Amino acid sequence: MAHHNTIKVNSYYNLAKRLNKFPQGAPPTELLFKILRVLFSEREAKLVSLLPIKPFSDKRAAEIWKLSLSDAKVILNDLADRGILLDFEQNGEITYTMPPPMAGFFEFSLMRYRNDIDQKALSELFYQYLNVEEDFIKDLFLEGETQLGRAFVNESVLTTENTLHVLDYERASEVIKTADHIGIGICYCRHKMEHLGKNCAAPMDICMTFNGPAQSLIRHNITRKVDVDEGLDLLQKAQSHNLVQFGENVKERVGFICNCCGCCCEALIAARKFGFLNPVQTTNFIPAINDEKCTGCGKCVTLCPVEAMTIVSACDPNNANKKKAKLDINQCLGCGVCLRGCNVNALFLIQRKERVITPENSVHRVVLMAIERGKFQNLIFDNQLLLSHRAMAAIFGAIIKLPPAKQILASKQFKSRYLLAIIRRAGV
Repeated sequence: MAHHNTIKVNSYYNLAKRLNKFPQGAPPTELLFKILRVLFSEREAKLVSLLPIKPFSDKRAAEIWKLSLSDAKVILNDLADRGILLDFEQNGEITYTMPPPMAGFFEFSLMRYRNDIDQKALSELFYQYLNVEEDFIKDLFLEGETQLGRAFVNESVLTTENTLHVLDYERASEVIKTADHIGIGICYCRHKMEHLGKNCAAPMDICMTFNGPAQSLIRHNITRKVDVDEGLDLLQKAQSHNLVQFGENVKERVGFICNCCGCCCEALIAARKFGFLNPVQTTNFIPAINDEKCTGCGKCVTLCPVEAMTIVSACDPNNANKKKAKLDINQCLGCGVCLRGCNVNALFLIQRKERVITPENSVHRVVLMAIERGKFQNLIFDNQLLLSHRAMAAIFGAIIKLPPAKQILASKQFKSRYLLAIIRRAGV
């Protein structure tokens, strides 16, 4: 029996090691192992720990697992049914990828109501691991400059002048209009809090996934497929409830947009606790306050999900009790939600002094995050899989677009003359 328990611990330990090859990993605490035991059987933990962190075929999985192709396909499909793997159809063939814990299979486990796992027990574990222990949240949101997610500006408060400066990729509506797949699921954050009796009254069935991830989640009934019109209706519904749109920090083919409340959303909770460290990429806007119009009513303070707005004395010599709103620029996401509560038009959006830089695509973002977190070598040397020429080209293409300082950092982590030669040819 003792030998059996040792094997079980090692299986989950090896799985945790594999997860931590991602730029956004998961600190291996006892709480993590408890979460993994809910989501994975001992055998599954052992098998998944052997999978590449880059896309792979069913044939490759069968080879790694030393199983028949038919047996491997059954396991892979079951894992995809539960959101542990994502599968993509390319040229008639299915390619699998193992998503990181977040944004990934942690959320997928609670994006629908299900009876095959104890979602209440899992929610309690998630809460302790993410909201109490905090090591995971700090590693996810506070390491490096490039963040997993970014805020979208609330389009309903944009003026004609503002719209001249908003690019398409900065609009949640444009993400919806251009997606080839749109999937809607239950909000992971509010679902988790529901099991703890801490959820708010914001809509639940409103978590948005797009493009490749949505294709997989729809296929396996984790999310429901909607068209563009319904997607835009849901976006309007979210904005009418003063929810913040928090999405993948990329310009092209955004994978998700969460509609977040300040009380339940882990990203906004992190922004509230550690805002000065910029855990969430901001928009290119910032609210400005017209002190003459501001009445100090406090509605903007109530609406702000990250406590960037406060009420202070107006220092009016003729009215000692007069109050006014004050903005903490370092804390502000630039979402514009605060403007929705101002009935006297004392708030208006202006552009930030420096434009926020957004990674081009998911490969660009992952490469940046990996470099900044000292995990770039994991993208190059995955001991379970040799990189395909296409994957290598994508990674090197992203590296060539990096600033010189980060190219040098990448080359030091990679320690490759080949990479140095490519960077030098690019003109650095």
